Amino acid sequence: MIRHPAVTLVLLSVAAPATFGAGGLGASIPLHPVTKTSNCHVRGPLPDAGCTPGTRYRPVDKQRVCKPGYASSVRNVPESRKGDVHRAYAMKQHFNGRNGEVDHLVSLELGGTNATAKLFPEAASPRPASQEKDRLENRLHDLACSGQINLRRAQREIATNWVKAYKIYVLPI
Repeated sequence: MIRHPAVTLVLLSVAAPATFGAGGLGASIPLHPVTKTSNCHVRGPLPDAGCTPGTRYRPVDKQRVCKPGYASSVRNVPESRKGDVHRAYAMKQHFNGRNGEVDHLVSLELGGTNATAKLFPEAASPRPASQEKDRLENRLHDLACSGQINLRRAQREIATNWVKAYKIYVLPI
């Protein structure tokens, strides 16, 4: 890993466009490399990993995400950004909230960001779908806040394969 700050900034800006967060949280840090910004395809309920690897805010920790009201204080996805996601995934028809949504791969409750590299079109059906992912986000948040799972691990697991994480953390309950 290159330690020089100027070089690191350049590498991050190539890997994923820097998106500065609400409340001075800094740039979005990709959990995996962004390898493409168009011709994206969902794989069932999962996003295209090359387009939507998930991002997090560097300074966000357990103390911050577990504070009531944190997620709503940083939620800011303008319609133009949702449009960018629809275009990247070549969606002519946009979700209306009932049939799906543009969702955060790593939820804000887990320290995720509003960056395009963290957003993907998520259908409400067939199952597993948006409702199941919401249950997983809540469960991982509870586990992280109670110290039963490390926050960075929760971020990685939901970003890598949220369906697998759902089977591990939600279905056994």
